[in-house]
Amino acid sequence: MQPADTSGFAAVNGIEMYYAVYGAGEPVLLIHGGLSNADVWSRQVAVLSKRYKVIVADSRGHGRSTRGDQPLSYDLMAADYLALLDYLKIDKCALVGWSDGGVIGLDIAMKHPERLTRLYVQGAHADASAVSTSAFLNWNFAAFFVRAWGDYIRLSATPWRFPLFVAELNSMWANDPHWSAAQLAGIRVSTTIVAADHDRSVKRKHTEYMAATIPGAKLVILPGVDHFALLQDPDGFNRSVLDFLKTGSKGTTKQASP
Repeated sequence: MQPADTSGFAAVNGIEMYYAVYGAGEPVLLIHGGLSNADVWSRQVAVLSKRYKVIVADSRGHGRSTRGDQPLSYDLMAADYLALLDYLKIDKCALVGWSDGGVIGLDIAMKHPERLTRLYVQGAHADASAVSTSAFLNWNFAAFFVRAWGDYIRLSATPWRFPLFVAELNSMWANDPHWSAAQLAGIRVSTTIVAADHDRSVKRKHTEYMAATIPGAKLVILPGVDHFALLQDPDGFNRSVLDFLKTGSKGTTKQASP
């Protein structure tokens, strides 16, 4: 990750939340996936920060951020990010969320739409039943898990806690969220729903259902990648995000350029 313009820890909701800010312009908040941390966005920050004010952070219990004593939930992590935006004095921003970060983005779009200008979510879901348990058995997930474990040991103030943290996340993934079609249909934020064409984690039919249910949402398919698209093809992922930021979200289904 390149050096940040500003970085530090924000006291929000009983935790110390690590954040970093890069560049200037329209604010764009990037939210990483489960087990990960803000540094996963390094290839995106390098490109987006040339045109935008990019904010990244470590979600509760991830990376450098502390865990707190409340049960993990997407609702709670969404509240953390909203409090971070307050701390940084950012009223509204575009939000790019990957995996769990996308679920957090959907939570904010449903409950606090006034804080978002637009929303881009890749590899996210609106119901726990849409996550395929077989995804955790493939090689790419295993490689990512090893990477995440090493990052946790390197960054966390409680590196010994990783197995407990994984158990807490597994419990959350099994039970959260359960949003109805009516809740998704109530989203009024301009939204782009993104699927990787080889994603083994989230069922394609569910991704298509979300795009069809959220009013005016665009469905984008990223070619030649799976759930970890931002790592496997950062240039393609960046083109997709830049198109989203330049043109907005509403439109018809399309295939991202290879």
